Amino acid sequence: MSRAAGARRVAAALAAAVVLSGTLAACGSVSVSSVDEPADFDTPMPVPPLAPSAVAPDGTRVFSLTAQEGTTQFLDGVDTPTWGFDGDLLGPTLRASRGEQVAVQVRNELPEPTSVHWHGMHLPAAMDGGPHQEVEPGATWRPTWRVDQPAATLWYHPHPHGRTEEHVYKGLAGFFLLDDPDAPDVGLPQEYGVDDVPVVVQDRDVAADGTLTTERAEVGILGSVVTANGVRGAHVPVTTEHVRLRLLNGSTARTYAFGFADDRTFTQVASDGGLLEAPVPTTRVQLSPGERAEVVVAMAPGERVRLRSFRPDLGRIAAGFAAGANDEFDVLELRAAATLEPSPEVAGALTALEPLRAEDATVTRTFTVSGREINGRRMAMDRIDATVERGATEVWEVRNLDLVPHNLHVHDVQFRVADIDGEAPPPPLAGAKDTVYLEPQRTYRLVMRFDDYADPDTPYMVHCHLLLHEDEGLMAQFVVVEPGDEAARVPGSGAGHHHG
Repeated sequence: MSRAAGARRVAAALAAAVVLSGTLAACGSVSVSSVDEPADFDTPMPVPPLAPSAVAPDGTRVFSLTAQEGTTQFLDGVDTPTWGFDGDLLGPTLRASRGEQVAVQVRNELPEPTSVHWHGMHLPAAMDGGPHQEVEPGATWRPTWRVDQPAATLWYHPHPHGRTEEHVYKGLAGFFLLDDPDAPDVGLPQEYGVDDVPVVVQDRDVAADGTLTTERAEVGILGSVVTANGVRGAHVPVTTEHVRLRLLNGSTARTYAFGFADDRTFTQVASDGGLLEAPVPTTRVQLSPGERAEVVVAMAPGERVRLRSFRPDLGRIAAGFAAGANDEFDVLELRAAATLEPSPEVAGALTALEPLRAEDATVTRTFTVSGREINGRRMAMDRIDATVERGATEVWEVRNLDLVPHNLHVHDVQFRVADIDGEAPPPPLAGAKDTVYLEPQRTYRLVMRFDDYADPDTPYMVHCHLLLHEDEGLMAQFVVVEPGDEAARVPGSGAGHHHG
């Protein structure tokens, strides 16, 4: 089938999906990009360097990040214009401990405004790095906050209003790892870059001349070039019996179903917000854009095995092939040394999760997701959609009305999935989460508590993390206020215009 014929086929299928689901949003140019797998995996996967920091006289740990232009070779010998933090692509890993006061000096050397959102972080709204905290070219922004949440694999990325997809797609993203010095040792690998390895998986479409192309399906860009830490065809040397992979779906639209080519069982030990209560043996870990998981893989001396993305289970969607549901491909290769250092066994109990119970909620809110709207409204920068009282426990009932993929990311909090259509969530969804995939026509009850921070003037965001959907309006704003207070009027940009 020719590319043009394929595009016509996808367009027809998506048109049917739009009619069925009531989705009337414009979809841009629709196409499906089959993944172009490399012939071999001979490129060592780079590990993002740990960002240097300095401790100020007041005890604050200070980092710095500069958003800048660069070039990267996704195709051999061909330069692609990219963006990165402190480099050509992606950024260094920030690392801090629970209880520390941190600050990040964010410098923008790009030709347009951007922002840096600390995805998964519990922090004041004014420090969140959302669309209300954009940094102009040549300017510096210095958010500061106290780290007060369990050890977790978080990340940072831009969040400019209407342009998040473009900025992430060009390469702006990095890890932010949190440690808890008081947590017990539960036998997890912990030497950064050796047996504890962060891996951000992303996909892009790269033309023969190196240009990043932006042909979109309804869900966004489904790229043919898949990278691990910015490298296509990467391998990871393994020198220990166990290796811990901190997996981040840093793509703008694609959902991955990670497993291994030999279908081996491995162990999931953490989700977005930190450790699960107990390790979960599994053969698949599915991550929609923005989600994270930590897994521990047992290796034998001298063996090689590939991390593979299998066909994701996206639920009862229409035209699944147009959302990547039929795509299967290898992502990276693990290569074990001839002899391996011994690793401790992972404990049977990992942590005691903070209790969050639906029956303790004093407020229940309903959120319907459809097209590019939440509760029938597109995002407006000067409109507050919900006002939450500090200290409140709430249940948010979220339903995807469409027959196309969506997910939901809530700023500031780590929520718990109470149930899905009244049934208990599977073990991988029972931990602390800030992003969750929304299967079509199902209701997710999320329990969350809004501690510590109140600011009637500055909102947090709740939105779909399929970034085209976010940019085109599938986002809302909420403020946290002191009990009895009301939200102030939030400065915006007129009616809140969107990309697309």
